[in-house]
Amino acid sequence: MTALGAGDKLKEGDKAPNFTLPTDNNKEISLSGLKGKKVIVYFYPKDSTPGCTKEACEFRDNLNSFQKLGTEIIGLSKDSVKKHDNFKEKNDLNFPLASDEAGAICEKYGVWVEKNMYGRKYMGIERATFLIGENGKILKIWRKVKVAGHVEDILSTIEDIEQAAA
Repeated sequence: MTALGAGDKLKEGDKAPNFTLPTDNNKEISLSGLKGKKVIVYFYPKDSTPGCTKEACEFRDNLNSFQKLGTEIIGLSKDSVKKHDNFKEKNDLNFPLASDEAGAICEKYGVWVEKNMYGRKYMGIERATFLIGENGKILKIWRKVKVAGHVEDILSTIEDIEQAAA
């Protein structure tokens, strides 16, 4: 599989890059193993930071709504499985957190980007969410996500897709 070239980014309608990654509790998750379901893959910078905690808790609090819409949730960052275990336990999270310590999946999804904070440039994960359809194609991409209202926006989008398909 070829990597995206410089400046290339995944677009809606593209096939989502498959992955198999370790998750919390020494498990493993594979995108291809969820074929036939809608999947939310949300990339976040770091476990236990204020924005990432708020986002994870909003997914947690809305898990039943996602499940009613036949949608699985996967949180993904470069944190270790051990950090994921602690983050998940501390916040009572009820969905898998995948660990991409090497960053290969972040690269494939185009979320490993140069960031700038207080004039300091560094590489990090851009907060982004990908809604992947039952056929493995990307239905919707949210980049540079602002946490407030994001989960509600995703739910609304999935409901609209469901209504359009009915």
